[in-house]
This record gives sequence, structure tokens and C-alpha cells, in this order.
Amino acid sequence: MHNQAKQRFQKPPLHTAALPVWEIGFYLLLSAGSHLYSFYEVYKVSKDYEEELTSEFEFEQGFFIWGFKKDPTDFEWSFWTEWGQNSLIWTLIGHSVVSKVSRMCIPKFRVWFLTLYGLLASLFLLGLKGLAVVLLHMALSYTVAMLRVPLMSWLCSLLLLYTLHMSSLEEMQRSWYKTENEYYLLLFSLAMCCLRYTSFSLEYCWQNSGQKSYKSFFWFTAYLFYYPLFHNGPIINYEEFTLQMQRQDSSVVQTDICTVILTIARIFLWWLLAESMIQFMYMHAIQSHATLLEIVPIWALGGLALAQVLFFYVKYLVLFGVPALIVKLDGIEAPRLPRCVSTMYSFTGMWRYIYVPMGGSQHGFLGKMFSSGLAFGFVYYWHGGHDYLLNWAVLNWLGVIAENGVKTVASFPPVQGLIEQSLSAGMIRRGHAFLSAFCTAMLILSNLVFLGGNHIGRIYWNRIFVQGWPGATIPILVFLYCFAQIGMEWERTHP
Repeated sequence: MHNQAKQRFQKPPLHTAALPVWEIGFYLLLSAGSHLYSFYEVYKVSKDYEEELTSEFEFEQGFFIWGFKKDPTDFEWSFWTEWGQNSLIWTLIGHSVVSKVSRMCIPKFRVWFLTLYGLLASLFLLGLKGLAVVLLHMALSYTVAMLRVPLMSWLCSLLLLYTLHMSSLEEMQRSWYKTENEYYLLLFSLAMCCLRYTSFSLEYCWQNSGQKSYKSFFWFTAYLFYYPLFHNGPIINYEEFTLQMQRQDSSVVQTDICTVILTIARIFLWWLLAESMIQFMYMHAIQSHATLLEIVPIWALGGLALAQVLFFYVKYLVLFGVPALIVKLDGIEAPRLPRCVSTMYSFTGMWRYIYVPMGGSQHGFLGKMFSSGLAFGFVYYWHGGHDYLLNWAVLNWLGVIAENGVKTVASFPPVQGLIEQSLSAGMIRRGHAFLSAFCTAMLILSNLVFLGGNHIGRIYWNRIFVQGWPGATIPILVFLYCFAQIGMEWERTHP
């Protein structure tokens, strides 16, 4: 029985069947053409309303020699770019130097030196009071973890998250700093620490080893203050971090210099692409101007949606790519970087990064509903618990449930047998891409709600799916079908 289940699991999905080269080329042509033309329409709208947007949003001077202006209204990009140029790039280089020297001279104490460096770098950027708050959160979460009750650890994490949004504490913490950006660096650092002490607490509750408390406290401190991941991401869970740091060969891992140079060049190109997007297309400012969003041509509206989600993707390739490179130099395998939403053709493909690391579920469809609901609930609360985030989380949760429901029905032997007898493997893949077009549409819509709020999502929904039916809706779904096919082909050829 176990072997049969394993064989079924290893059986390649039918929708990955190869299609004719000319057909894939046609999908690629339509996908690339729709992207380029819609972005051109966004560029035209940006230039037509440049003066109005500049006066309202105070555009900055761009770096291109022919005088383009820069849309600075994406807070995250402006925030991390400023911090990166002023401080973070130097503290990350300092971490690499400490790691390299300690690896060469005293490898047995490398973790100690990295932990000490993380504490000092945090003190330098957050100040003594900011570091004291981090240490207080750390002490509380560690004390609760010693009880080995997962529910108590979750409640502790949620309570500490709640303190980040208490107005009285927020006002007090703001008074510690001269600028808003300094306060937000503390806020983001505490939010990321919450994910790490939650991971430690749950792993400690689940493990059966008799590890002494002082050793667990040391590794918890090393994990929490591992500097490349301290302020932002990506996330590495506690078990993976400690296993990789404790490996006997981790102290002698050498990264090929050519690989490092290529990675730096790739990150620079991502940064250049992100900067180019906000100088050629003012998508963030236009999205903040609801009246303008209501009147732009439908091609420009579609281009704005694509530009928003693609910029979000490229932004995190940079923001996660830099620390991932430092992590790799330390001999640790960093999580894979985000995947482009244009080729993301399923909700479960998008959210496995949350659901799988949290354990998933092995208790059937209802268990998956419950586990995925908890995952989205935590992510909703971690991001701030605003009403639009609830709608975003519910949209994604319903997408995961619907997708898993269809897969469950299709996996029943009678249904699966009927499908395989009636349709070729290629037609099954085309059918799957057809259904995925609707998933991708809802996935992009939910991301637009996340990035702009409920009113922005409502404008897109009304203009494309209500007022735009069928003249705008059907062509958009056709293009999304092509995007899905490109995503499937990429997965088939890059397993």
C-alpha cells in the first residue's frame, strides 16, 4: 500500500505533457507582446499626466541622463534603498568580513563571533532602547518555549505582535528616534524576529532531545541575531539554520568567485530593472490616484496591474537576493527567491512558501482547509490586521480551497480514469491551463488588494470583469491562459 501511494505521488502530472514547439512559441509571443504593449500604454499615461502626478506626489529626479522623473511612492523600495545606501550595505559587508576571518582563524568560535557581531550591528542601527525591546521579546518567547506547549508559544507570539500596534507603545518608540525611518526599521526588525522566535519555540516544543537549556538559549540567540536575515528576509526556520551551522563541513565551504560575481551582477540588473520601471511607468502614483485609475484605457489598466505585481516581484528579488548571497557565502543554503507572478498559475504554488514550512496537513481535505486557514490568518495578523488584508487573505484561502477541491475530485479513480480515456495528455494540459487562467486572474486581483487596498481591487474588478465584460474580460483571460502555459513549460523543462 505504501509503495503504491509512493508511486502515485511520483507519477508526473498529466498537465506537464510536452506541446508542439510552434504552440509554445505562439504562447510566448502573445505573452511577451501583451506585456510590452500594455507597459507602453502605461508609459503613455504616465507621460500624459506627469505634471499632475509630480505636483501631487513630489516626484524625484531620476538617474537617466535624458531627464526622466522617478516615482518614489512605493514606501518599501524607497525605505530599503535609503537604508541600504546609508548603512545596511556596510553592516552586511562587515558581517562577511567577520565570518571570513573567524572561519580562517578560529572556526570553532565562528558562530560566537557572528552572534556578537549581530548584537553590535543591531545596537548600532536600533539604538540601546531598540535592542532592549528585541531582547525583551526574546526573553519572553524563550521563557514560554520552555513550557513545551505549542499553543502557549503561538499565543505568546500573537501577543508580542499585538504590542507592535499598540498606540501608546508606538508613540513611545517613535520618541526614541529622530526620523520615521529609524522607527520603522525597529518595527520591521521586531516583526521579522517574531517569525524567528515562533520557529524556535515550535521546534523546541516538538523536539524530544534532551538538549540542555543553556545550549538551546545560545542557538536561539545565534539564530535571532544572525545579521543577514535580521532586518528583513528571507526566512530560514530554526531547524534548518542550526543543522547547517553545526555541520562539520560548514566551516570550510567555499563559494566559487565566478558564482559570486554573477550573483552580484544579477542583483544589480534586478535593481536596475526596478529603478527603470518606476522612472518609465508611474504605476504607484497612478494607483494612488483613484480618479485617474477610473479613466485610463483598458490596456493601460491591465498594464498597471501587471506592472504592480511584477515590480513587487523584482523588488523582492533585490531585497532578498542581497542577504541570500551573504547567507550563501556563510555556507548556508538560503530559501529560493520568489517566483514571477506572471508564470504563477496556481494559488497553492504561490502559498506553499507559507503552508509547507508550517507543516501542511496530512488529514485530508478538511485538514488542509483548517491548516491553510490558520496559515493565512497568521500572515494577515502579522502584516498588521487591516481590513483589506483580511480580504486579501480570504481571497487566497478560497483560491487554495477551490484548487485543492478540484484536484481532490479529479484524483478519484473513476474521474481520473474518465479524463485519461477521453482526453490526450496535451488536451489535459490545455484544460488545466484554461482553469489556471481564472486562478491567475484572482491571484493578481488579490495581490492588487494587498498592494493598494479594497478600493483599488474594487476598481479593477468593476472595470475588467463587470463593465469590461466581454470585450476586456475574455482577451485578458486569453493572455492569462498563455501566461499559464509558459509557467507550465518552465516547470516541465526546469524541474
